[in-house]
Amino acid sequence: MTGNQPKHKKDLTRRKVVVAGAGAAVAVGAAGTLAASGAFAGETSTTASASSSATASEACYKLTSETTEGPYYIDADKIRRDITEDKEGIPLVLDLKVIDAETCKPIANAAVDIWHCDALGIYSGYESMSSGGGGGTMPSGAPSGTPTGEPPSGAPSGGTGGSVHQEPTDDERYLRGTWKTDKHGKVSFRTIFPGWYQGRCVHIHTKVHVNGEWTDAGYEGGNTCHTGQFFFSEEAVLASAEVEPYSTSTTTRTTLTEDTIYDQSGTAGGLLKLKYDKKNIAKGVVGSITMGVDPDAENDNTTM
Repeated sequence: MTGNQPKHKKDLTRRKVVVAGAGAAVAVGAAGTLAASGAFAGETSTTASASSSATASEACYKLTSETTEGPYYIDADKIRRDITEDKEGIPLVLDLKVIDAETCKPIANAAVDIWHCDALGIYSGYESMSSGGGGGTMPSGAPSGTPTGEPPSGAPSGGTGGSVHQEPTDDERYLRGTWKTDKHGKVSFRTIFPGWYQGRCVHIHTKVHVNGEWTDAGYEGGNTCHTGQFFFSEEAVLASAEVEPYSTSTTTRTTLTEDTIYDQSGTAGGLLKLKYDKKNIAKGVVGSITMGVDPDAENDNTTM
């Protein structure tokens, strides 16, 4: 993606996302992993089996847990489903569905943001603040210790911590993007399996914006009804840690049960349903979840 990046602007009453850079190129990463683009869930045999994440048994009346936004959210970002750019890692298709937690009805035309670190724990826009590690051995299934001195904010060590927003330090915007839900409340993103950084388990940040308007310029107005995070099973994270470039990380890993943000409530807390080849996770992963939200709420969560 080239060109001038939009300057960060925080505005709780009017949100505008500038359309830019849809359609990243395919890139081949280390150990044959892909920085993927092209078809999304339901368009290939790899992802079709997980494209229907919603079932009749969904507890749609239960709100999905709200969490802190963390310091590294960038508004006015890119309208795109493929957020990979040239980042190496295990391909991940993220199938999301947004429903009204009270009526169980899908919410169409919502703007869904996702953002996360790369395979070595680095956030775009904040590379100088991030602390990803490389060049060592992969983490074991039993970390040597729990996080020390890390605030429960989702901020990589080396940053300022806390949930206070930080201004971007660079113009990179990989692994960030926004797309709208269809009439069934569904949206899919193509990205890579996230890595980890000190003090946090593997996760993806998300926001859901509703009651706004899609225009030629992007998405404007409305309210942020949900700010949350998605989480990954320990089994999948341990499998990913055997694949380059994740295996080169020297950063101490926090497990799902040790994490200070995940509330241990399973799907309601943001735990993804994952599908992948247990013998070869490097082929790719499909993650899915239904988010129950209150469309009338304001859950920006910048001060949690």
